[in-house]
Amino acid sequence: MIEENKLNKFHENFSLITVSANKVPNFPWKSAQSEKPKWTEFIKNYNYKGGIFKKDGDEIPATDNFGIVTGFDFLECVDVDLKVFSTAVEQKEFWEEYIEHLRDNILDFDEKIVIYKTKNAGYHLLYKTKRVEGNLKLAKLKGHKEAVIETRGIGGYIFTYPENKVGKKSYFDIDFISDQDREIIMSFSRMYNHIDELPQEPVKKKTEYQEGETTPWQDYNEKTDILELIADEFSIPRGGVKSKFTLVKRFGGTSPHSGYVFKDSGCLFLFSTGTSYPHEKLITPFMAYAIKFHASDFSAAAKDLYSKGFGSRVQKIIHEKEKSLPKNSELIKEYNFDKSDLEFPIDIFPKPIQSYILECNAKLDGNVDFMGCSLLWLISVCVGNSIEVQSRVGWIGKANVWIAVVGRAGIGKTPSINNIIFPLKKINSREIKRYLKELDKFEFYDNLKEKEKADYPEVKKPKKKQFIANDITLEALMDLHQESDNSVGVFKDELAGWMKDMNKYRAGSDLESWLSNWNGEPLNINRMSRRGSFIEHPFIPVLGGIQPSIFNNFYTDENKDNGFMDRLLLSYPDAKVEKYNANEMDEDVLDWYKENIVLFFDTLRAKIKRDDEDEIIPLQAKLSKEAEQLWISIYDNYTDIQNNDDENEYLKSMYPKQKNYIPRFALLIHVFDEFFNDGIGGNTLLISEKSFQSAIRLSKYFIAMAKKVKITAVEAAVLKETSKTGKTTLDKVKAMYDENPDFNRSKAAEIIGISRRQLINIINQLKV
Repeated sequence: MIEENKLNKFHENFSLITVSANKVPNFPWKSAQSEKPKWTEFIKNYNYKGGIFKKDGDEIPATDNFGIVTGFDFLECVDVDLKVFSTAVEQKEFWEEYIEHLRDNILDFDEKIVIYKTKNAGYHLLYKTKRVEGNLKLAKLKGHKEAVIETRGIGGYIFTYPENKVGKKSYFDIDFISDQDREIIMSFSRMYNHIDELPQEPVKKKTEYQEGETTPWQDYNEKTDILELIADEFSIPRGGVKSKFTLVKRFGGTSPHSGYVFKDSGCLFLFSTGTSYPHEKLITPFMAYAIKFHASDFSAAAKDLYSKGFGSRVQKIIHEKEKSLPKNSELIKEYNFDKSDLEFPIDIFPKPIQSYILECNAKLDGNVDFMGCSLLWLISVCVGNSIEVQSRVGWIGKANVWIAVVGRAGIGKTPSINNIIFPLKKINSREIKRYLKELDKFEFYDNLKEKEKADYPEVKKPKKKQFIANDITLEALMDLHQESDNSVGVFKDELAGWMKDMNKYRAGSDLESWLSNWNGEPLNINRMSRRGSFIEHPFIPVLGGIQPSIFNNFYTDENKDNGFMDRLLLSYPDAKVEKYNANEMDEDVLDWYKENIVLFFDTLRAKIKRDDEDEIIPLQAKLSKEAEQLWISIYDNYTDIQNNDDENEYLKSMYPKQKNYIPRFALLIHVFDEFFNDGIGGNTLLISEKSFQSAIRLSKYFIAMAKKVKITAVEAAVLKETSKTGKTTLDKVKAMYDENPDFNRSKAAEIIGISRRQLINIINQLKV
């Protein structure tokens, strides 16, 4: 009940209405906003006696409730309705956080704003403003239809709660507030609004994302704090970190805040229009990235992030051509030569890389074996001296590989290799261009007179960072290696000249230096034609092609003892020349592969640590317990083969070198797999059982290939020697047939210099 004198005071200050128990006005009130009803008219409509409003003879029941018409005399009310929360604790937390925001950002808040508590645990914030509007819904919680914060202005009314004053000021103290203070109240209130609108991320048209994969923008959104992304334009004001969001303020902005970041979604919502970001729209970290760095070009931003490692690696379904992959072996028990070992085990690589290799096989006729071997060389070049493997205490090795892909001319060795290594060539070109550009600057500075140099910043002589070479002379390689100290990779289309020089014992041969390089021992060259060169930690992986007929000349008895040939990993698949392939390679796939290999290279380079003398401090890779057990098993198995009297002595020589290669393979496979999964770890890598199993399978492949090449070489030598006994083509074929009727027809035709069909015709004549 309210005293009549107080009611009179309300009538002096407001436009009043009576309201029923269910909060419905008893007579139309909207006209009262423009013209205040006279008190006598109010009494005429309803008599007030004993705290009850009642109209004689009216069907409307008596009521003790009256309200204030908002909008009249510029009155506006912010209605905070806490009944939408299910618990009192939530109501209390919400109100305390909300009112704390306002007090923190409106000077003398309690002197300006009148606050009353409602019957249902809500609050009314009252003030006058020249900007009064109609009734506005400012904030609605997720899953609720009712607003938690709304305004009552033109066309609205509020109940009165004279006994529930909160703070210093009463209904009769309501006064005007500034436009800025009102904007603060409006913007803070809107912060609590759940926005159902979903940010419109880009739709990728070319790349097909399969179920369970993640797009670059999804991955970026999950991993990126948008506050860090916008830190150059926004700050967090005092008291800006709250339970459900963080306030942000534009640098130079006059308002206490420009928007906020939701903690649950990580999205930005701005009220300010003074930035490059759109206002009153939900902005994800990816959208902010696209706006900031790519002028809102979502496609370019997605591609950029893809190159930086965000998103699932592309895994294309190949419809044109299927190739069965070797199944993952469980625990390897048999290590003896098997025909299945002649298939390159590409499933040792991450699945997206397998998909890329198979895509090149289907669309570009790339040979799977040649591409798999080339990738192994590529990984070796990237790793270099930065990581070493400890197979047991005291046994430290570097992951250097020498690889020769064997195939006749026109079989596609070089194109297959280039499908894999072209990203490294791009990086190498980038480094060469950078060096030449910096060298020009240095030479300009160096040619200045001393007085002139004082006018310029000092320019130091740049280092040449070229790391791929096709010049195989040790002098040239060592010059490069002194500046590119992590690794220098050798790629030659044809390795014949290099191999020819390695298989000589003449004085001055580079054979001993190359053998030391493979073992990671220091290189030291002192020749009369140049000053001495010294590389303490050489790392020179080698890759190239060679034709079978030329290669067979090096597999002779006189060369088998020097160990060079057994250091060379061979790939000699049964390849053939393919017909014209009309299938088109998707450029997105090529771009994806290039960008990820570049990222792999840059990631490893960034992890290189150096000591005070600028020497590389390599990361240590050790074997897990399971990998160590596999290592012991395969080591002993290879030893048994070496000691087996029944094993061909000519085929035994590759096993000692494979004992060195297996830990190297395990390191390369493990590092590459980590990059495509969880990322390369800290100062110590633990090689997994899976990586070591893959290394063993890779070793078996190279052993099988070496046996194939050796057997072919021996067979070719016998056929060649036998053919010498005949003068004519018929005599040569007859000599071969008499020696062994099952001789290799293709190899014999190659040695004699005739077609296989012609040779078979001659054999058919001999059989008659």
